[in-house]
This record gives sequence, structure tokens and C-alpha cells, in this order.
Amino acid sequence: MSYSTETLRNIALAGHPGAGKTSLFEALLHAGGTVQTAGSIERGTTVSDFDPIEKERGHSIDCAIASTDHAGIHLNLIDTPGYPEFRGRALSALAAVETMVVVVDADSGVEHGTRRMMDHAKSRGLCRVIAVNKIDHASGTDLANLMESLRETFGPEVLPLNLPAEDGSQVIDCFGNSEGDSDLGPVAQWHQRILDQVVEVNENVMDRYLDLGEDGLSGEELHDAFEQCLREGHLVPVCFVSARSGTGVRELLDIAEHLFPNPAEANPPEFIKGQGDAASALHPTPDPNAHVIADVFKIVHDPFVGKLAIFRVYQGTLRPDSQLFIDDGRKPFKVGHLYKMKGKEHVEVMQAIPGDIAAIAKNDELHFDAVLHDSRDEDHIHLKPLDFPKPMFGLAVEPASKGQEQKLANALAKLAEEDPAFAVEHNDETHETVIRGLSDLHLRLQLQRLKDRFSVDVTTRPPRIAYRETVRQQAEGHHRHKKQTGGAGQFGEVFLRVEPLPRGNGFEFVDAVKGGVIPGQFLPAVEKGVRQVMAAGAVAGYPMQDVRVTVYDGKHHAVDSKEVAFVAAGKRAFLDAISKADAQVLEPIVELEVSAPEAHMGDISGGLASKRARIHGTDSTRGGEIVVKAQVPLSELDGYAAELKSATAGRGRYALDFSHYEPVPPQVQQRLVESWHPHHEED
Repeated sequence: MSYSTETLRNIALAGHPGAGKTSLFEALLHAGGTVQTAGSIERGTTVSDFDPIEKERGHSIDCAIASTDHAGIHLNLIDTPGYPEFRGRALSALAAVETMVVVVDADSGVEHGTRRMMDHAKSRGLCRVIAVNKIDHASGTDLANLMESLRETFGPEVLPLNLPAEDGSQVIDCFGNSEGDSDLGPVAQWHQRILDQVVEVNENVMDRYLDLGEDGLSGEELHDAFEQCLREGHLVPVCFVSARSGTGVRELLDIAEHLFPNPAEANPPEFIKGQGDAASALHPTPDPNAHVIADVFKIVHDPFVGKLAIFRVYQGTLRPDSQLFIDDGRKPFKVGHLYKMKGKEHVEVMQAIPGDIAAIAKNDELHFDAVLHDSRDEDHIHLKPLDFPKPMFGLAVEPASKGQEQKLANALAKLAEEDPAFAVEHNDETHETVIRGLSDLHLRLQLQRLKDRFSVDVTTRPPRIAYRETVRQQAEGHHRHKKQTGGAGQFGEVFLRVEPLPRGNGFEFVDAVKGGVIPGQFLPAVEKGVRQVMAAGAVAGYPMQDVRVTVYDGKHHAVDSKEVAFVAAGKRAFLDAISKADAQVLEPIVELEVSAPEAHMGDISGGLASKRARIHGTDSTRGGEIVVKAQVPLSELDGYAAELKSATAGRGRYALDFSHYEPVPPQVQQRLVESWHPHHEED
């Protein structure tokens, strides 16, 4: 089917694990005629969960993309993983869609993953829709209670577009229809609520409605007001479905056709042109004849076609013969082949229009969040960054067999390209390769992929905790470096001052030298010496942060002063100042969320209390789970996955995000200082 930007709909399915996202994804593809039979998670036949690990575990661990057609519209659907370990992959889909459908289990109700994704979608300006799934397994009373729970959680703007009827065996429209009965009571009362909500957004429509009633409004007026409500967040529609039985699935497609925004109608994506003070907002226009602007939101390493870059087109039209630049690159490349995705399959197409989602293969320079464009006017632009969780859970890895170091490095680089919340670090000081993710499970699955996809076995161990050092007060330091070795000598003298900066401000180097007592060409050498200490640490061997260093005096020699002398003088003067500045060690604090059956609340709280945790909140779900929120030193979480598994009989799970740095307790600092054995180099 041929389609235009106006007939496109881009939709991401998100929500808590087990809510039925993948089942709904399959049901939509089946209803649209893309697949003859909806796939089964139990049988491992779904379009979206095609990875061997997904089939083995029975849930999504990555985003899957497929398209379908319905009543003249073309829908690009993205099935996102629900577990918090994989939310980096789930969040990447938000850059490609106008609408996010959050799937809620009719039995379990609002769960923490539901809230998190709703918040992310709201912050991106996406239209939010709630699909209540499994309505054929819930009573009318339960669904009525769930409807009220949704409104309590997300606000009075949450209102149904249709209602379950006949014990969940069918749905009945309550936006365009006011007659009949539903499992949630008379249709008329819900019709009136949503109508009132929609007309309030437009003053002219509201006046006509008050003067003439509903009959005085045209269908176009209601449609435009509805879309304005969606765009501005004044309405979060609820649709009732059963992915298993198919109830409400075609109705959801009808709603997407009539009421979901196309790429030209939705809130415009925000690109940023330039950097710093010169940065300005840029809003591409969905004009097929304009210069191309597209953004890569997903990277896949396919065993058959190699590296696949999946992108969303925002402006212009891509064709196989298009010549594109990548970011600020100076050399264009030819597209060659364009693909549309269908799970693990890719179908070649001849163009990608504004709003469409497509893929390019076999270009190693493409990367996540790369901007593709065909004009120098689009240099220095990037999409507004997504707020990805910082990967804090770490493992040091090395190949189990010698000679596989490069193979391991290449494989880890590919995994990091595919997952924005997975990072690979190499510590030159400890010679460790450290992988970081969002939880123990996240990393274990990445290690499994290393073995299954790349045939690399590794050994693991806990990495060094990423402690930092800083100073608590102002102090001054001085060093005169003087060395005579028979020939040319070395001379440099430095006076400097250190002072603390607010947490998170990094490092500042200030030149306050007067009268040329340190010639300008030697000040970079002083800074180099200071930075050497900043990198290596001065108290316990950890990098320093949040320090301002001001060089204000010194001396030089017309013959013997040289760069190496001022590097040494800067280094020793800085160490001298730190020794008087009440230096302290900082530790990373993480935001921890633990989910488990309510019966295990006591065990979880007690375990966290023994880890210097500060519990600051708990949530209960309709499914009988408790979510405990706490701030915990990262160093205390070594082995926590095994502890939680033991305490909850394997039913607990957790996720963590970086929160901030704060000083370690005195006894911890003493232990870290005593265990450091610095290697003093000759100056």
C-alpha cells in the first residue's frame, strides 16, 4: 500500500512486564493483515520476540519494529521491553513515535513500570494512550475500580474512548456514541465526561457547545479539539482490549485511524542546532521535497546484512541513490538499500518519506542518535537528548582464553552500540575492562549474548567502585622544582590555591598570574601537572572532582625553565595544597527500586538497613507487590542480586539509577586510604 505522511501513524507499545504488550503487538499485526496468525509467546512464534534469549525467557528484552495497514493508514509499531533492566532500549523508541500506548493489565492495574513510561512520554511531548488489556479476565467491578485507579494516578484527564460490555466480550464506543450500557455503567455518563474534557480545550468550540449543544458541533471541530487535547496532554484516552480474544483490537486500529495524530499533526520534535550559548531550537517540517533530516534511534548487528541503522525521517525523502552526511562529517555516503522492518526480517523499499521509519545497512560509521542529512545547512544539529538511566552496576571482564582480547573488545563495542544503557570502560590504572548496566540481570544477559552471538567466553569479578576525591576547604600550595644534571637544568616555581566547587561542577583552572612571573607558554604545563594529580588521586587513588585551582604566582629562569619543570612544579604544588585542604573521598549513591511480593517487605527493609540505605518511599500495586525506593551506596550492593533472590524465593527484582556523590563515612575513608599504594614517579 502506498501512503503519505498524513496517513502515517507511529506508535510505541510500552508498560509493565506481563501486561501483554507483545500479545497486543501481534494482535494488531494480525488484524491489519501483516501476519495470517497472531504469534504465541509460549510457542516462540511472535514477530517481535525473535531473539533466542527472548524465546527462552518468554518476554521482550529489546525493541521490535513492524508495520501494518488499516483502512487507508500505515502504522509503524514498536514493541518495547517492560523490565526495568531494558528501559534504555525502551526509551530509545520514544524518539521515533508521536504516540505511546501504555498497556495495563486489567488484573494487576497500575504498576511502577506504567508510571515510569507515562512520565517519560509526557516529558517528550508524546500523545499518551492507555490500553487496558485482558478485559475478558476481569469483572465489571474490577474494571470500574481500575478506571478510578488510573484517574487517581494520572489525573482526571484519563477518560475512556470505549467501554467493555457483555462481560468483556465486546467494546462499545463512548466518544462518538452516547447510547447503551457497558460493564462500567451507562455509556451516556462517560460520553458526557469525555465530551466536556475535549471541548474545554478550544474556547470557540466551547462557546458553540454551550450555545448549541453537541448537535451544533461538526465532526471536524470535535476531531480538531480532540487532537489538541492529545497534543497538550489534556486528555489521556483509555481503550479496552483483549489481545488474546481480539476484543477491541480492530476498534483500537479504528481509533488510531481517526484520532491518533500523524507526524505532521503531532507536537514537533525538537532538534538543537549549535552548542552552548549559540544553541537554538530547530523544528523540521514534514515536507517530502525539503532537505533530508533523519535520526538513528536503534542499531542492530544482523548476522546476514551486518550493521543495521534504524532511523526516523523528520524531513525530506530518502531514496537508494540519496547522498547523505552523518552528523558533521564531510564525506557523504550513498544509501544503496532501504529497508522496512518486520521483526527480524527486513523488506527492501524504494523510499522513506517524512514521518516514516526505515533502515540502512552496512555503514560502520552510523551510530545511535546519528543525524542523517543531505545539506551543509543541517550541520551541527542533533535531536533533544533522551533522559537515559546511567548504567551503574558493573563487572570487570576478561577473556577466558588468551588471544581473544581484540575479539572481546569488538563484541563489547557492538553490544554497546545496540543498548544506550550499556557501557564499556577501560581503566588504564587498574587495566580492567568494566561493563556497566542497570542490574545484575542486565549484565548476565549481555554476557550470554557475548557467548551465543560472538563465541566469546569471559571471566568476571566485581570492579573497583568509582569513588572520587575532592577538597572541603580552601588552601594554598607551593613548590619549587630545581634540578641540575651537569648540562641544562630545570627550574619552575608555582604558587597556587585550591578551593571546593559545588558538587557536580568538575574542575576549573584559573590563571591569575600577574606580571609574567610565569610566562604564558608554561601555564598549560602547570595545568598538565595539576590534571595528572586530578586523574590519579591524591588521597586514596581515585580521580578528583569539584575543585578550582587558581595559579597566582611563581618564578621562572630565562635558560632553565621548560615545560617538564612546570609540570612537576604544578603537580607538587597541587599536592601540597591538597594536604592542607581537608581532602575527602566521595562514594556513588544510587537510587534503588526493589519490587517483590508484599509478604517480603520486612526482609527487604531489614536487608537495606544493613547497607546504609535510606528508604524514602514505598508503593503497593493491585497485583500484591510492594515497590521499595531507597538511596544506597553502590559499594554496599555487591552480591545484592543473590541476597534478594534468597530473601524473596526468586520473586524479587531491582533496578538502580545513579543519584549523586556524597562523602564516605570516616571509617570507610580510612580503609580506602590505607589500602592505596601509590607509585611515585620521579619528577
